Amino acid sequence: MIAGGTPHHADDDLGHCHAPPGEGYFRFLRYGHILSSLLRELLEDRFLGELSTHPLTRAQFCFLKLITLNADVQIGEVARCLGVTAAASSKTIDKLVMLGLVTRTPSTEDRRATMLKATDAGRRLVRDFEDLKASRLWPVIDALGDDRRQLLCELLEEVCVNILDQERHLNRTCMRCAGYFHADCTVGRHQGECGLRDARVLSPKGPV
Repeated sequence: MIAGGTPHHADDDLGHCHAPPGEGYFRFLRYGHILSSLLRELLEDRFLGELSTHPLTRAQFCFLKLITLNADVQIGEVARCLGVTAAASSKTIDKLVMLGLVTRTPSTEDRRATMLKATDAGRRLVRDFEDLKASRLWPVIDALGDDRRQLLCELLEEVCVNILDQERHLNRTCMRCAGYFHADCTVGRHQGECGLRDARVLSPKGPV
């Protein structure tokens, strides 16, 4: 404590004293976490349950979506893009193959490599999922109007980039967009490598 009873922080001596976070900070965290929960748990999990006759986790669907977005991809590439081990990747691929959503074939260029490709059923599941999500979510976003929607997107982008500016060690391949790829994504540029910034990507707007 210093004179007057004000708490003393080590940063004070370095000239980096910061005021404690205000209500705006906690309000941002509160609604940021609520939005993340709604998108991932309510919308995506519920939609997967509605569309798939076999239960898929978000992680398994993310694998399927990445494979669907690429014409051909190796198991190792999928693991690298999603930041998981090769063993975990193989286990998830086994499940997708068993369900008839993905096929595995030896590479014609390297017999040691295994190529992955989404089946018609796998591509249809991803397409139906995106259609269902758009039908439920777009009316909510569209109701904001063009100006407010644009402002919201710009603010979200700015916050994401500023957070990454403080975390330069996060240099693994980025897949944070969940497959909603855009060639000019500023977050992908900050990360240094985007899991979808690849010549094999079929469409910058999403799976086809």
